[in-house]
Amino acid sequence: MEPWEAAERSITKTYRKQIWAPFIAAVKTYQLIQQNDRIAVCISGGKDSMLLAKLMQLLQRYSEFPFHLEFLAMDPGYSPANRQKLEENARLLQVPLRLFETDIFSVADWAEKNPCYLCARMRRGHLYRQAQEAGCTKIALGHHFNDVIETTVMAMFYGAQLQGMLPKLHSRNFPGMELIRPMYRVHEEAILRWRNYNNLDFLQCACRFTQVSAACGGSKRQEVKELLASLKSGNPNVEKNIFTSLHSVCLDTFPGYKTEGKEHSFLERYEKLEELE
Repeated sequence: MEPWEAAERSITKTYRKQIWAPFIAAVKTYQLIQQNDRIAVCISGGKDSMLLAKLMQLLQRYSEFPFHLEFLAMDPGYSPANRQKLEENARLLQVPLRLFETDIFSVADWAEKNPCYLCARMRRGHLYRQAQEAGCTKIALGHHFNDVIETTVMAMFYGAQLQGMLPKLHSRNFPGMELIRPMYRVHEEAILRWRNYNNLDFLQCACRFTQVSAACGGSKRQEVKELLASLKSGNPNVEKNIFTSLHSVCLDTFPGYKTEGKEHSFLERYEKLEELE
């Protein structure tokens, strides 16, 4: 059995419950893919995006309706070794990359504050543009279950706001384009197990600012990962509870909230709330 065949088989057999089932659940629950969609699957070369590529290929093969896939990979200024690893893994797993180059790392290097934020925004813009040129109306990213809850905690601790990560959203700067996150319900632990089970070696952190540390340690996200791991040792359901809470927000109990860019206070509907008690 070829490596790509073994990797695919393990998704639907060995990790059917941990990966395939939650992937399908997210696609159906959040209505991420429709008939005749043209979707650009965005590949960074890491474990998440490479698994996403295989999941989307399998879904296309078994789907009850047709849709088209393009596999976009951007070289924002990778080192030759990282560029080579990206291309080799794509060949190994039979992922037909449409590779394009940018100078994002060089531009972001000039940003004294938040180079990672600037880099992320620029990468997203390039991906949308390339997807449009390829005739796509959606881009699929490899954000997973843990990204969702970590982003929520980070927003509260460091951004002073309760903000989640939606499974899909419309692009503000590219009308007609949509972003989807098909691995929204897949746990990172399952992704790691799938990678190790198949003896795969993906890019871990290809950013030139942090590639000295393969795990990209020292970031706020890493701090939150460690905090959640600590809490999980005492409460195994802590991650699940955070995720579930995002789907059952009790808006009537919040003193303030923001929707469609406008801030609101509970005082606006205070009298009405009294009638509901």
